[in-house]
Amino acid sequence: MLVERDGPTLRLVINRPERRNAMTWGVVAGLRAGVRRAAADPAVRVVVVTGAGDEAFCAGADLSGMAPEHAGGGTDAFAETHEARGQLARLFEDLWHLGKPTVARVQGWAMAGGLGLALACDLVVASERARFGAPELNVGLWPYMVTVPMVRSMPPKKALELMMTSRVVDAAEADRIGFVTKVVPHDELDAAVADLAAVLASKPPGAMRTGRDSFYAVWDAAAGEALAHLHALLTVTSQTAEAHEGIAAFAAKRRPAWQSAGGDGS
Repeated sequence: MLVERDGPTLRLVINRPERRNAMTWGVVAGLRAGVRRAAADPAVRVVVVTGAGDEAFCAGADLSGMAPEHAGGGTDAFAETHEARGQLARLFEDLWHLGKPTVARVQGWAMAGGLGLALACDLVVASERARFGAPELNVGLWPYMVTVPMVRSMPPKKALELMMTSRVVDAAEADRIGFVTKVVPHDELDAAVADLAAVLASKPPGAMRTGRDSFYAVWDAAAGEALAHLHALLTVTSQTAEAHEGIAAFAAKRRPAWQSAGGDGS
């Protein structure tokens, strides 16, 4: 893993280009550590997840590097492997609970767990060369944990079709399905990601965190429950320093001066 800082943006880079940035237990642990670092650093406003090189974002699990003998080293290999596999699910939850915007920069292959990783990010910016798929069935498996970010990112029956057929989707189709935020020419990918990160970093951090958290909190909720939760949050947010500053700036026709990174807007 590489962890790179560029102003308010933290980049988490899977650095295994010779293996199409396939995941090992160490890669998943490194990604989780990077997310924790972003959560703990008030100056980090945006997290970008990507892979090294031009060929792949992440090709999924390294089936040799994630073999049971590499899962722990204790006496109960079955239990240790089961626990280790759960780290991918916890990574998805880490990203959803981060409280800061996340962007997947997809320059090539995003397959299996790599597809899940991309879709667990809030937004996906893809090169026109990007390719997406859930091919686990081809090796006698099923994209079990990847199901959750997939059905959160596209119509459920479309997700099921991709899982049952193992079909690879190009960037244009991914855009039509709706699980990609933006598709750009390959040589414009870095600029597009940087521009998006700058926009996200410019927003009031407290309102961004509360609003983003509310989005995930009501995702699976019934309408009445969701509306009650959101109604209360509107009242709370309207009393924050960020809201007062934003409304005053709007009235004065000036740009708002948000608190420094890490301000809670209270």
